[in-house]
Amino acid sequence: MTAESGGNGSQFAAATGDEEPLGTDTRERVAAVRAAFDGLREIRRLMNTDRDDPLATPAPWERHQPVRAVAIALEAAAIPPSAVGADGRRLATGYRCGEAEQPGVVRVEWLGPPGSGAAYAAGEELARCAHVLRELGWEALEYRGRGRHRYLEVEPLP
Repeated sequence: MTAESGGNGSQFAAATGDEEPLGTDTRERVAAVRAAFDGLREIRRLMNTDRDDPLATPAPWERHQPVRAVAIALEAAAIPPSAVGADGRRLATGYRCGEAEQPGVVRVEWLGPPGSGAAYAAGEELARCAHVLRELGWEALEYRGRGRHRYLEVEPLP
């Protein structure tokens, strides 16, 4: 099994926070996320044989697909993804992962619909995201952009 497949062999799509809301069968989604995360850990175990702790460092697969890898790690830690409707409006509060300006770097934001208070919760929630990612061998630094908008820039440790 790869980090791309769920437990039933179907294609697994990591939730980056830019998709429509996840389906209503949360048990099925939790199982698929767990299978993807277990696959990611197995990839680390098999590919990082030159490391003292192969599970503590992102594997080449993660380095080539960092947005997907970060999204899988966050969702596996039970951190909710944001979501958008068909019209592009935010419908749910949670993380959003996307490419940063630098290649191989992931930008993680905490977003929600207008009036959701996501901006106020961003500091605490991004700190939670950073903690999860650091435990998995990612460097996560917080920045502030326009309007003091908080976000993380995440990249694999060497």
